[in-house]
Order: sequence, then C-alpha cells, then structure tokens
Amino acid sequence: MEYLRSYLDIGVMSVLGFMSFLVIWLAIERFLYYRHVDIGAYHHCEALNIDLTRNLTTLSSLGTNAPYVGLLGTVLGILLTFYDMSQSGAIDTQAIMLGLALALKATAMGLVVAIPAILFYNGLLRKSEELIARWKAENNQ
Repeated sequence: MEYLRSYLDIGVMSVLGFMSFLVIWLAIERFLYYRHVDIGAYHHCEALNIDLTRNLTTLSSLGTNAPYVGLLGTVLGILLTFYDMSQSGAIDTQAIMLGLALALKATAMGLVVAIPAILFYNGLLRKSEELIARWKAENNQ
C-alpha cells in the first residue's frame, strides 16, 4: 500500500501528461498536413481519405480514454484515503477531505486532456471531410 501511495500521483499524472503531449503533437501534425496537402495529386478518393484521416483514430482514442485514466487515479486515491481511515481508527474530517480533494485532481486532469482532444478530433475530421468534398467536386464525382 505504501508503494501505491508513493507513486500513484506520479504514475497517473505521467500517463495523462504523455497523453496530453500526444494530443498536441498529433493535432499540430494534422493541422500542418491539411494546410499543405495537394488534393489534386490524388487519383482516388479512398487514397486521399486514408491520408487525411491518418492519426485521427489515435486522437479520438486519447480523448475518450483520458477521463478513464483520471478516474482510475481518483478511485485509487479514494481507496487509499479509506484505507488510511481504517488503519488510524479515528475519523479526521480534515484528513478525509484532503485525501478526497487530492484524489479528484486526477479526474480533473483527465478531463483537461480529453476535452481539447475531442475538440481537435472533431475539427480535424470536419476539415478532412471538406477536403474530400472539394476533391470530389473538382473531379466531378
């Protein structure tokens, strides 16, 4: 239990920090790609679709799973708080509230990662649909 208490915050925040880095990196990569893509160089709509939607699934997966990683940190933090309560034998309201507040920061961080990721995903998906529609219009399909 002591090991879990020592490394819970570091582990959860590291995973969420890495997820956040990936979200930003993938969003920037896609924005730059969409800015410079030459849709006229594509002869098939499916090839264009494959290139435009590359990494969007990863971005969506990060956005949908970040709250669960945060929730896992919160649940483990609450578990530790209750364990400490049971071991001390006394009910210290201040210690309980502090433990619960610290546990909830993991959920908050998960949401901080998830909300921009889903916004980026939706925006990038819309841009890829626009580029495909433009390709179809230019190629009379």
